[in-house]
Amino acid sequence: MTAKFRHELKYFVNYRDYYILRSRLSGILKHDGNADDNGAYSIRSLYFDDLSNGALFEKQSGVLSRDKFRIRLYNGASDVIKLEKKSRRGQYVYKTGCRVNKGWVSRLLNNEITAFDVLNKPAESILREFILRVQYSNLRPAVIVDYDREAYTSAIGNVRITFDMNLRTGLSSHDIFDNNISTIDVLERPVHIMEVKFDEFLPEYILKALRGVNNTRYAISKYVMCRKYTKTNSWEDN
Repeated sequence: MTAKFRHELKYFVNYRDYYILRSRLSGILKHDGNADDNGAYSIRSLYFDDLSNGALFEKQSGVLSRDKFRIRLYNGASDVIKLEKKSRRGQYVYKTGCRVNKGWVSRLLNNEITAFDVLNKPAESILREFILRVQYSNLRPAVIVDYDREAYTSAIGNVRITFDMNLRTGLSSHDIFDNNISTIDVLERPVHIMEVKFDEFLPEYILKALRGVNNTRYAISKYVMCRKYTKTNSWEDN
């Protein structure tokens, strides 16, 4: 299957702008189907990196072609677990992924996944790639990233606008299933992260709804922000 490249624009929005934007967007877009009665849901991701922190270094250095692997679950539950690879090629991003189960992830965290797992010929190519990266590129758990997400969607342009709130990291713990691990707040100022994702175009009526608030784009990486709490090299502060 050919990868679908998308635009992904990121912004810091203060509380005032957030309430203005959510008021506008809720009138013209649909809430994400995963949301609870308050319109939000929680996300926990376990990101992976190699022993030389290659993914972190590439992001910090602005490498235009790079990939990151993560395992993600929602609302603290293990019924839906995704293995994802997020790729950037210049200004465009795309995601590939597949479902995995709790038993497989537990084997992974216990270092029980071996190259022989590839011989079982898993149907998903991303799963084969990930296993090989674990075995031959020393891909290892790096950091847990927690946050709450409020999302709005539109089929026109395949638009998805999200507000990510209460960004936290699990510090040294990599147990993605432990809902009692200690976490620490990552953002040092009262802001949310807004991401605007779309395919070829952003419809004019959505552009209009986004006007009138701070429109300064940032190269925001929740992974990088959380990694600073487990840094081992001075360049990680860049």
